[in-house]
Amino acid sequence: MKHIYKCALLALTILLLSAGEIFAQFPMGGGFGSSSGQTVNNRQARNDTTVEQVFSFKRLFRGLAHKDTMAVGYAFGASMIVPGLGQVYNRDYWKIPVIYAGLGTTIGFGVHYNNLYKQSAAAAEGIEGAVPNQKYKDISTACFIGAGLIYWAQLLDVNISYDIKTTKSAGKATVYSILFPGAGQIYNEEYWKVPIYTGGLTAGVYFWTFYNKQYQRYKRIHNEATNPDIPYEGPIAAETALYYRDSFRRSRDIAVVATVLVYFLQIIDANVFSYMADFDISDNLAVNVKLEPTIISPLNLEYASVGTALGADSAVGLRIGINF
Repeated sequence: MKHIYKCALLALTILLLSAGEIFAQFPMGGGFGSSSGQTVNNRQARNDTTVEQVFSFKRLFRGLAHKDTMAVGYAFGASMIVPGLGQVYNRDYWKIPVIYAGLGTTIGFGVHYNNLYKQSAAAAEGIEGAVPNQKYKDISTACFIGAGLIYWAQLLDVNISYDIKTTKSAGKATVYSILFPGAGQIYNEEYWKVPIYTGGLTAGVYFWTFYNKQYQRYKRIHNEATNPDIPYEGPIAAETALYYRDSFRRSRDIAVVATVLVYFLQIIDANVFSYMADFDISDNLAVNVKLEPTIISPLNLEYASVGTALGADSAVGLRIGINF
């Protein structure tokens, strides 16, 4: 269970760090949708936004008051800090009480049943054969997981409901990939990349879990073998347990780093290829080379043809024309 909590804490940290990047990088104004009703595309957004915008409370509050446009990164980041702010910008006001009712109910029941579990654990102390009521702990864990899912769902809803006038939005693709690895590639219609990234993440999590389990096992064995108060008669020597403990810990750390790298790589991939979605790759970009004879007038008369029918200041040459 402690390992699950560590994973959840790492995921939340990644989300918070990503929110900071979103505030700093996503273009504001017409780049990702404008309330003026004008149709824009990604190329226009890149041209119109010459300076990267940083987070501003003034812009945030103006956006929430619908006096200014707010990029999807602003709406997403605001909802990470205060759930429901993205729904305010999207004018989905009816969703706000649903979100807070769900969060309040699940968190409240989670705290209540966790307290009941602690009371049962305290009552079981000193009584031979008595154990805490595990049912209370399971219900409490399920409630907290439910609260996390509601929080995650309101972030996803902000991105889905965000209205844009573009064919593809790099901001939406990035947020999709942050919340659900591979979703950004689906949004960009690059379906063949999904099994690559999901397979890489699945393998990373598998080896992460496997090596951590082995690390915990040999750590326990080493602690037992080096405990002077308890006789140890296990088949694995302390030196051997120490070697395998350090080896599996190193392998686990490598698996963690690899998993995080694949996660961020699919976010970057979704962002970059969404920007490239409207690049013109039609046949009109082909290069046409045209070679034809022509009469050349030299810049220096010293090198001109003299005594020919062309005159003293002219020469015969070739002209190369390149059309894109």
